[in-house]
Amino acid sequence: MHIIVAIVLFAMGLGLILYCAERLVRGVVGTSVGFGVSPFLISVVFIGFDPENLAVGAVGSFEGEAGIALGSIIGSAMVAIALAFGITALIAPMTFATVPKPILLVPVLSVLLLGLLAADGRLSRMDGAILLLGFVFAVVFLTWLSKWGLDIRPTGEVAEVLEETDRCSRWRYVGLFVLSLAGLVIGSEMLVAGATAIIAAFGLSGTVFGMTILAFLISIEELARELPAALQGRPEISFGNVVGSILAFFLFNAGIIVLVRPLDVDEQVLRFYLPFCLGTVVIVSLLMMSKRVPRWAGGLLVLLYGIFVLKGYVG
Repeated sequence: MHIIVAIVLFAMGLGLILYCAERLVRGVVGTSVGFGVSPFLISVVFIGFDPENLAVGAVGSFEGEAGIALGSIIGSAMVAIALAFGITALIAPMTFATVPKPILLVPVLSVLLLGLLAADGRLSRMDGAILLLGFVFAVVFLTWLSKWGLDIRPTGEVAEVLEETDRCSRWRYVGLFVLSLAGLVIGSEMLVAGATAIIAAFGLSGTVFGMTILAFLISIEELARELPAALQGRPEISFGNVVGSILAFFLFNAGIIVLVRPLDVDEQVLRFYLPFCLGTVVIVSLLMMSKRVPRWAGGLLVLLYGIFVLKGYVG
């Protein structure tokens, strides 16, 4: 494939994914509400739902592109917890009235579980089932915490659909879900085909490309979710997005991706990308225990993201 064709195909696939992902969220949530699922359960289950990452990762896995599949998990998580959260703190330092300490275990244990399962260099379908089971336990745990005062609120498209669902029929949402899912799959196929050609043409590492360039492009909207909430004096929403993203990426998305096709995990992921991501999650959790994320902490998180990106290119 000619490099220009590959870049165009990649860009068109990315555009289609971003367009369809928002509509898929609306379709899924609207259909769930229409068929009687409670808004609270929807808020918990879809707390970090990112269909674009899931679609790209699943197609990457199906096509045997482990770097793209793992990049949609680990690289995208770093965009959310380091780049987006760090820039948010730089612009609007965050102070929290209360931070339920048990919830800080959720992101740390999620990354740790994936790391332990990947330690042998391979994520099998059994590992995928374990990750999905972990997601179920996490949802149950968050539901239990809600009875002790944890306030779980929907954000973004989820909140908008919950507000307007009475005005639209559930079958309209079913149709939206089906069409947007088809568009998302087609867009992901285009993006992965273009990415594969670009990686080959420039002699790039599939892992580095997936962890950095691809992850950034499909996840930069995390900043649009976190910054406005902090500027409005609602930093808990920004942190909720961080927790939700880790929960979705490392348990739900990873579980589905590995069930599609088992993945070989290379040494670069095991020795650097996964441990570095886990360390970043621990740092964010420690900051949250202090109930403050000042500007210097935001700068530190952005610096960590810079190191994460540059390490793959400088060796």
